[in-house]
Amino acid sequence: MGAIGFKFVVFFISAVVVIVSSVLMITRKNPIHSALWMILAFFFMAVIYLLLNAQFIAVAQVMVYAGAIMMLILFVIMMVSLDKGHQEEQREQKPSVAKKVAGALVIVILAVELLFASILYQATARPGVYPADAVFSVGNTKTVGSLLYGQYLFPFEIASILLLVGIVGAVVLSKKHK
Repeated sequence: MGAIGFKFVVFFISAVVVIVSSVLMITRKNPIHSALWMILAFFFMAVIYLLLNAQFIAVAQVMVYAGAIMMLILFVIMMVSLDKGHQEEQREQKPSVAKKVAGALVIVILAVELLFASILYQATARPGVYPADAVFSVGNTKTVGSLLYGQYLFPFEIASILLLVGIVGAVVLSKKHK
């Protein structure tokens, strides 16, 4: 088995683990279990980034998402303590037929959008502004840094403000219940 065969096997295993852990993440009722499955998906996404020779993105994936963001999510889950009686009332209520039909309709629409996006991407694929040879010669970290703190500085700062608002909102919600 050559290097390409080994990379394919690692990619296939990583992709399967990402898909399975993502499905388990959204189907678990316990938010802590969902967060743990999300961490597993983040780690195996980092493996896929490593296979694409994007070492900086892989390290950032682990540090930022699996580290900082998951700690933030777990912190918010722990801070927002819901009333147990309210949780039991929600569990006893079964979703109506209209809600099930609406959910199924949304799933079908998203599946059709994904199908069309994958077909149209193949039909209109263009080389990017930064071809692989240019990124390899300059370096992955320098390319990402120049884009993140240059062309995409405003969206980057907006994302940090949104995270700050989320933290403040979690603290306000937790104070309100006490």
